Amino acid sequence: MESFQLTILMLDATLRVATPLVLAALAGMFSERAGVVDIGLEGKMLGAAFAAAAVAAVSGSAWVGLGAGILTSLMLSALHAYACVTHKGNQVVSGMAINIVVAGLAPTLGFAWFKMGGQTPSLNGDARFRSIELPFAEAAQNIPVIGYIYAELISGHNIIVYMAAAAVPITAWILYRTRFGLRVRAVGENPHAVDTAGISVDLMRYKALAVTGFMCGIAGTYLSTAHGAGFIRDMTAGKGYLALAALIFGKWKPVPTLIACLLFAFTDAAQARLQGVELPIVGTIPVQFIQALPYILTVLLLAGFVGKAHPPKAIGEPYIKER
Repeated sequence: MESFQLTILMLDATLRVATPLVLAALAGMFSERAGVVDIGLEGKMLGAAFAAAAVAAVSGSAWVGLGAGILTSLMLSALHAYACVTHKGNQVVSGMAINIVVAGLAPTLGFAWFKMGGQTPSLNGDARFRSIELPFAEAAQNIPVIGYIYAELISGHNIIVYMAAAAVPITAWILYRTRFGLRVRAVGENPHAVDTAGISVDLMRYKALAVTGFMCGIAGTYLSTAHGAGFIRDMTAGKGYLALAALIFGKWKPVPTLIACLLFAFTDAAQARLQGVELPIVGTIPVQFIQALPYILTVLLLAGFVGKAHPPKAIGEPYIKER
């Protein structure tokens, strides 16, 4: 029974860690399906995390902070679209510029506003998203197996975790069952054909990047107002790049991308529990190696699968309308 409980707790931690990865990966799916490379997922998440924590600290409301996080991410996404779609700039350079600027600007503003070394004040009460206890969760906790799974694994998460879970089927439905999704995919595969049909390629890419900004805003807000209790320097810690890797590993499809995010999150959750554990042959595993596990897994997976993944045909190519 003890091993079962440990497994459930590990899976519970995996869901919490996977939430920003899932949201960011699905966000990148819209932009990349539309033909726009978005390495700036990291910067959008970090900017949203800072804005959400700063506004939540001042207003005392996590929901107001969420609005600020989404707005900040949308502005950064619009900047990326302006550089890459309107002015046909290099998409990788634009995304990296956003990451670098936000990484320096967020702690600088934090120091100027709060005088706390680049951090925001610690959030508590309504300034954070609280855990939600689902109906009958407490009563079901004593029921063997099923009740414990319901009480510990399904119940007890905050609203953004449930948003991330709902985002997977919603994203799949939008991309494969709606006119907007069909046009987004068509723009990423054959923008010339879309233009010939009288649909604005630039407008569709702007719309796709707006969805990207919206979802990255939620992902970043989660880090500072739900998973954490405030903003600290570089708190995304490469999660935007991990989300991009999960997107590539998942071949730009919602369900495989979700599986990749859960796999990365499981290794991240496991490394916290493996620290200090002694193995029979190798002894105590170095903490640095354990902390690097998610990134080592990323390299191994991409080295083995990136050659088999087929990205949208027009990805990374600015569309220049023929006269």
